[in-house]
Amino acid sequence: MSSPNSKKKSGLALYTQAAEASSAVVIDKYSTSFGWATKLLGKEDRHHVRNIYALVRVADEIVDGAAAEALSGAIGVDPHSMLDKFEQETYRAVECGFSTNLVVHAFAYTAREAGIKRDLIQPFFHSMRTDLFQRVHDKRSFEAYIYGSAEVVGLMCLQVFLSRISVRDEEKAEFVAGARALGAAFQKINFLRDLSADFDKLGRSYFPLIRVENFNNSERDRLVDDIRNDLNTSKVALAKLPSSSKRAVGAALMFFEALNNKVAGTPANELIKKRIRVSDPQKIFILLKAMFGVSPK
Repeated sequence: MSSPNSKKKSGLALYTQAAEASSAVVIDKYSTSFGWATKLLGKEDRHHVRNIYALVRVADEIVDGAAAEALSGAIGVDPHSMLDKFEQETYRAVECGFSTNLVVHAFAYTAREAGIKRDLIQPFFHSMRTDLFQRVHDKRSFEAYIYGSAEVVGLMCLQVFLSRISVRDEEKAEFVAGARALGAAFQKINFLRDLSADFDKLGRSYFPLIRVENFNNSERDRLVDDIRNDLNTSKVALAKLPSSSKRAVGAALMFFEALNNKVAGTPANELIKKRIRVSDPQKIFILLKAMFGVSPK
C-alpha cells in the first residue's frame, strides 16, 4: 500500500490521507487528554494511534451515545445490527485495504501497517456488544469486559509503537503487561468517576458488588488502590518504550494518575453526584513536563 504521506499521492493514498484526517477530527472533538498526548508522539506513530482511537470512539457511540439519541423512536433499526455491520466492515477493510467508511478505512490502514489482527479486534467488539445487554457484572465478566474494551486497545497501540523495532520475547512480555495494565487503569478510572451517570442514565454497574446507593470511602479507596497498582505496572514498561512513543504515553499516564489522585481525595458521596476531571491548566502543566522528558515516578 502506498504511504499516505508521500508527496505524489495515488488515488488510494489521497483517500487514506482524507480518512486519517477524519480520525484526527474525532479524537480532537472527543478527548482533550488523549488528543493532547498524541501530539507528543513521533510522526510515524501519531496518525496510527488517532486511527485506533477513532474506531473505538465510533463503536462506543453506537452502543452508548449518538446512536441511541438518533435512533430514539426509529423503527426497524437497532444498535445491535449497526454494531454487527460496523464490525464486519472493519474485518473486510483490514483484509482488502479499503472501506467507504473513512474511520474504518483509516483503522484498516493502521492495522495492516502495524500487524493488528483479529485476535485484538474481536475482543473489543465483544465488549462493546456486552454493553447492549449486560447491566451488572461479576468478577469474571468485569475482567473480560476490561480486557476487550481497554486492554486490547493498549495492545493495538503497542503494536504501532513496536512495529519498527526488534524486541526479545522477555521484553515483549513486559511491554504487553504494561500496555494491558495502562488500558485497564484508564477504563477503571473512567468507570469510577462516572459511577452515577452509568447507573442512573445507562442502568449499568461495572464494578462487581459496587452500588451507588451504598458506595462509601472504603470502597473508593479499594478501587483507587487497584488503579494505582495498574499504573505502577505500566510505569515499568514505559521506561523502555521507544523515544517516539515514551513522552506521549507518559503524558497520558500522568493525566490519569492525576485524575485518580483527585478521585482519591473526593468524598464518596460527592463522587456519585459529579464527574471529576483534571483542569486544563493542570493538563497543560503535565503536558509540558512530558515534553521535557519528565516521566511519572
